[in-house]
Amino acid sequence: MNILIINGSPRKKGRTGIAARFMARTYNAGLIDLSEGTLPLYTGEQDQAELPSVQSLKQKVKHADAVILASPEYHSGMSGALKNALDFLSSEQFAHKPVALLACAGGGKGGINCLNNLRIVARGVYANVIPKQLVLDPHCFDYDNDGLLEDPAKLVDEMVKELKVYVKAAEIVKNETAGNS
Repeated sequence: MNILIINGSPRKKGRTGIAARFMARTYNAGLIDLSEGTLPLYTGEQDQAELPSVQSLKQKVKHADAVILASPEYHSGMSGALKNALDFLSSEQFAHKPVALLACAGGGKGGINCLNNLRIVARGVYANVIPKQLVLDPHCFDYDNDGLLEDPAKLVDEMVKELKVYVKAAEIVKNETAGNS
């Protein structure tokens, strides 16, 4: 199963990056790291579609069986870096694709607005966002080992298991639809 994780943090050493790398290692998943800064600012100009970084993003998302969107919460929303990346994408890459959402918050009441913002934008590209979503606060991280502590890792595992259920369901529907054509 080809799972792709998009680290939506523009920060090189942020918690969202730790979570994304942890998931990529744990689930042998692909990783797009927006902190690398390879995507230009989306302008909607046609020539941007020809850029190698944009073509790579589109191809990786299109060929993934499922996507995990991970973002820090900035001012009650997803990061600008992740929104910028999603602006390059469309239903061509996301239609009916199972998508899980993960927010990294500063603690306390944060994270839920980021998840809501992600869910709205994902709906705009026809993604199938799964019900299970997750907020990770600062106390969830194993900073020394670039990973998550045991209990938060279990929560991530539950989310990934649900994501895989939706991938299998999508495969069944796709096969049935192809058989009826």
